[in-house]
Amino acid sequence: MGCMSPLPGFALFLVTVIGMEGFAYVAHRWMMHGFGWFLHESHHRPRTGNWELNDLYAAIFAVPSITLILGGVQLGWWAGYTWIGVGIAAYGAIYFGFHDVIVHRRVATRYLPRSPYMKRIIQAHRLHHVVETREGNVSFGFLWAPKPEALKAELKRRGHAGVRAPAGGETTAR
Repeated sequence: MGCMSPLPGFALFLVTVIGMEGFAYVAHRWMMHGFGWFLHESHHRPRTGNWELNDLYAAIFAVPSITLILGGVQLGWWAGYTWIGVGIAAYGAIYFGFHDVIVHRRVATRYLPRSPYMKRIIQAHRLHHVVETREGNVSFGFLWAPKPEALKAELKRRGHAGVRAPAGGETTAR
């Protein structure tokens, strides 16, 4: 990947993957649940087909990754841009695997979460989805999440505003 030696390049890649969690939190909380709600709202409603408007975010967030990889590999930019672009792409792949495959089961899998970490982030993401409105949500990260007990307490503190009623007709988040 360009003229950068592998060790600093790989370090840049790892820093990018880790930093993307912070970017994803900010984008999810203030963009998707803010001015970008018109796309993201589809993700908080039952899906009626294979696709939802929210899927456009994957294409939007792929543009910087593709641009950085192209610039670093083909356009003579600093070789580090290639590593950063690949880090962004890797985060996107991790996100897809966790969010779309494991949590939302958009791709069939037999995976069952067993580790405390996986159970925690899956439950946190599900608690995010009990709120159907753009305000009042909890847990905006994808690979790190507060303890589910804290999220449930926060939903309760907010009076369950916007919380989807469970199938049994109750109005509490579990």
